[in-house]
Parts: sequence; C-alpha cells; structure tokens
Amino acid sequence: MSTLEKKDTQNEHQPMNPSEKRSNRKLLISGLLVILISINGILLYMNYQKKEKNEEQAEVIRVKDKELENQIKVYEALKADFERQSQELQAMGLENDSLEAQIASITSDLNELRGFRKSSYSLADQRRFRDRAQAFEQQLKQKDQEIATLKQDNEVLFTENTSLKTTQNRLSDSLTTMKSTNENLAEKVKVASRLEAQRMNVQVVNKRGKELDDKNNEFKVKNVEKIRVAFNLGKNDVAPREPKTIYMRLIEPDGAALYNLSTGSGSFEIDGADMYYTAKRDIVFDNTQQQVSFVYSKNAEYKKGQHTVELYADGFLIGTTNFVLK
Repeated sequence: MSTLEKKDTQNEHQPMNPSEKRSNRKLLISGLLVILISINGILLYMNYQKKEKNEEQAEVIRVKDKELENQIKVYEALKADFERQSQELQAMGLENDSLEAQIASITSDLNELRGFRKSSYSLADQRRFRDRAQAFEQQLKQKDQEIATLKQDNEVLFTENTSLKTTQNRLSDSLTTMKSTNENLAEKVKVASRLEAQRMNVQVVNKRGKELDDKNNEFKVKNVEKIRVAFNLGKNDVAPREPKTIYMRLIEPDGAALYNLSTGSGSFEIDGADMYYTAKRDIVFDNTQQQVSFVYSKNAEYKKGQHTVELYADGFLIGTTNFVLK
C-alpha cells in the first residue's frame, strides 16, 4: 500500500470535528426551511386562488339573486298595475277578459320567478323574463291610454246623463203621480166590479137523487149524499163581461174546509196567502143575474153540526151562508 492510499484510509476513518457537524446541520435545516417556505407559499397561493374563485362565484350568485329580486319586484308592480286597470274598468261597468288573462299570465310568471329562489336562475331565464316584462309594460301603457279615453268619454256622457236624469226625474215624478192615480182608480174599479152572490140556497141530495130543501137550512145527516149550493150573480155594470172562476169552500163544524184532490179541490191565493177550496166553477160573467150552482159529494159520512159555505171570485169573498146537519 502506497503512502497516499494509507493517508486516504486514515482520513475516512477519522471522525468529523464539531465545527463540521454544526455546519452540516445548518445546511440541512436551511434546506428544510426553504422547502417548507416553498410549500407554504404554494399553499398560500392555492388558497388565494380558491378564495378569489369563491368570491367570484359568490359575486355571480349575488348578482343573480339581485337580478331575480329586481325582476320579482318588476312583475309584482306589473300585476298591481293590471289589477288597478281591471278595477278602473269595473268601476265604469266594463269587463275585459283579455285583461284578466294577462293578470293570470303575470301571476303564473311571478310564481315561477319566486320558485327560482330555490333553484338556478340562468341567464336564459333572465333574458326570457326581461323580454316578457317589456311586452307586458307595452300592453300596460296601451291599456292606460284606452282607459284614459274611456274616462273622458264617460265624463261627457255623465254630463249629458245628468241633464237627461233631471228631465227624467221630472217625468218620473209625473208618471209616479199618474201611476198612483191610476192605481187608486184601478183599485176603485176592482172593488166596484166585485161580483156578489145573491139568493144563496143550500139543498141536500139523498141517495135516491132527490133534492131536499128547508127554509131553515137544517137537514138530517143520514139523508145527505151530496150538497147543492145555488146562487145568482148580482147585476154589476162596472164588472167586465169576461171569464170568471168562482171558488167554493165548504167548511165543516171543526173549522176545516173539505178538501179532496180527487174531487177537484185545490188552492187559490187570497190577500197574498194560499187558501184551500173545496170546488170551483169556470163561468162567463154576462151581467144577466145568471144562476150558478155547485153540487159536491164528499164520498164519506158528513159531520153533524153547523157548516159554512164561502164563495170567492177575483180575490174577494162574494157570498157566504150556513146550514146545519143534525
């Protein structure tokens, strides 16, 4: 082995002195610090980039939300204006189906816009609703012009109507006076033309068909098969010669009128109330004191006691009489 190789071998196995160790440690620590600083720089840069991206996204969302809320306010104002127009037309006594359809369409759009608060509100949506709002605004302006014209026309008509109404009121007062006079005359004529049943006579018809008469109008109930009521209509020159309906009410001792639909009974109106009748006759009044008669069969046993016969025509009681069944 040469002297130089021996020297190198001795250097390899010779321990490092403390100053060399400290120098190496400083270099290692310096390298680690550089690496850590580099990593932290990269992380800080990445965080900054992410923060900027998040802020950009937040700004986009904020802008969209602001745009959405502004659009909602626009549609709320449009709806209020169209409803105002509808109320103005209604106040003038007019209706407009197309206006109601526009209000319904705006309400539908408004509901859809409010729904975007929970979903994405895209640029296409923004353009679509902005265009629709502009179209609605044009329609609103056009309708306002039409309403303004209608109001002017109504003011002219109102002035004319006021003048006509004054004249009409004068005529109405005159007509009311005439109507009242005519109604009074009509009532007097109605009362004066009331028919009167005269010489009322009650007979009973027995089972053999024989008519029994009694000056006291008292009959034995066992002999009664039918009741015959005859009378004459008094002379009345005011009453018109025309068809008349005469109603007969045969009232039993208990106060109830005999009533049987199968024998022609029914009801009629008297003094605004319905009243049951036993039988009726249709005649033509000829002012000749004509005789009229009713023949009524109860188809059952009659009650003992006083019976009352009432005759009605044209809403008036025209005659009444009594008879007794013993």
